[in-house]
Amino acid sequence: MDIIRIHPADNVAVALRDLAAGETVTYKNADGSEGSVTLLEPVTRGHKVALFDIKTGESVMKYGNPIAAAKQDTPAGSWVHTHNAATRLSEGGEYVYDHHVYDLPKVAEKTFMGYRRANGKVGIRNELWVIPVVGCVNGIAKQLCEMNQDLVDGTVEGLYYFPHPFGCSQLGDDLATTKKVLAGLVKHPNAGGVLVLSLGCENLTPEIFKEAIKEELGENGADSDRVKFLICQDVEDELEAGSELLKQLAAYAGSFRREEIPASELIVGMKCGGSDGLSGITANPTVGRFSDRLIALGGTTVLTEVPEMFGAENILFARCNTEEVYHNAVKMIEDFKHYFVSHGQVVYENPSPGNKAGGITTLEDKSCGCVQKGGSAQIMDVLSYAEPIHTKGLNLLSGPGNDLVSCTDLTAAGAHMILFTTGRGTPFGAPAPTVKISTNTPLFEKKHEWIDFNAGTVAQGLETLDEAGDRLLDFVLQVASGKQTTAERHGCREISILKDGVVL
Repeated sequence: MDIIRIHPADNVAVALRDLAAGETVTYKNADGSEGSVTLLEPVTRGHKVALFDIKTGESVMKYGNPIAAAKQDTPAGSWVHTHNAATRLSEGGEYVYDHHVYDLPKVAEKTFMGYRRANGKVGIRNELWVIPVVGCVNGIAKQLCEMNQDLVDGTVEGLYYFPHPFGCSQLGDDLATTKKVLAGLVKHPNAGGVLVLSLGCENLTPEIFKEAIKEELGENGADSDRVKFLICQDVEDELEAGSELLKQLAAYAGSFRREEIPASELIVGMKCGGSDGLSGITANPTVGRFSDRLIALGGTTVLTEVPEMFGAENILFARCNTEEVYHNAVKMIEDFKHYFVSHGQVVYENPSPGNKAGGITTLEDKSCGCVQKGGSAQIMDVLSYAEPIHTKGLNLLSGPGNDLVSCTDLTAAGAHMILFTTGRGTPFGAPAPTVKISTNTPLFEKKHEWIDFNAGTVAQGLETLDEAGDRLLDFVLQVASGKQTTAERHGCREISILKDGVVL
């Protein structure tokens, strides 16, 4: 198969390999019949070719949705991209709740080997985390982690810190956001022990922060076995004091052992970045098949990157479980559009140069591919930025498209791991294990030290999306049971916190 027509309503197909001018290529229609088109010009893998003549102003159809308007008459066989197609998006939008329910697949019960915490939550890693509440102590956090690697022993699987520049000289919503994200990291069950590191004079005081994590602490905000505080200005030698606290935390974390846990307790975040024209055909729908399977088992998945829902909102809105969830989803979209407009930006300033090089023409094109990760399950809840996940099933989480910011968002909300699809590749990792899924086999082969799972097999015709989804479910359960991701092996763990206002 050289090109794929995704939906019967589509007037373009996507090239599965580099195609030369003059080639005649065939594609399958929904009824099983074949169509063909002769290329008028070269078309690179992941890019679109017109299957029929498209007149100026007519919609370019992909995924069964309009993803652009033709800027000029475009004959069948033409390359369709930014030179001859443009977005239809604007800051406005009209939405109607037209509820649809789809059957989920039947999946045999599955388990993984995780850590059951004292509060009943489940972790898939048993690590020690040092959380600086202010950027001023990033260097101390780094030294403490470097000095105490001998604590990584037995069932203690790692010692990590997460630097950031915030926690002081922030006002209002920005300070609240920093507190919310860092509190989410402290509460994360992948950490068997957490050292919270303060300087002593920052805006985000220990008293304020302790209120945000009070359920993790003892009476009157006292340190617990799992969470301990160090105010560096209050001690003579912060490295000695911090090392002693880490030893206590390691002793506590080391008491945990992996045990069999139902897959229903797994929470998985879903994200894409460095996307290409195959993202919505291979990797993203593979993740969607996985999501449906995990939800069928009683588990939870989380979809974020709101700006990359613009233009595909109605695909999601139709699956909102109730009208209340629908109205919350509409508000999430409209609030993010207002965020763009309030900063003097248009909502459709996307895709990125790399996305365009990979074959994505407009934001609608990108969004229709992006939401494939959500599968076909009902949307059960809509969450604000870094809000803790508390409803099983498919959740929408407010957050930007930026990879590091949104993956930090997913981790702080409580995702045990993140599935990250990519057509161009990226080495980064969130604090939660980050599984990189390639959209195409050449990327998997070229960047095997970045990529964990290859969905390019779908484009090669080696497996169906359902088969790839089954394989991904098995792989996720292996990661949940301790299999390291490439990002983990290379020590790639970063956070980035959303900021909107002034810095004092």
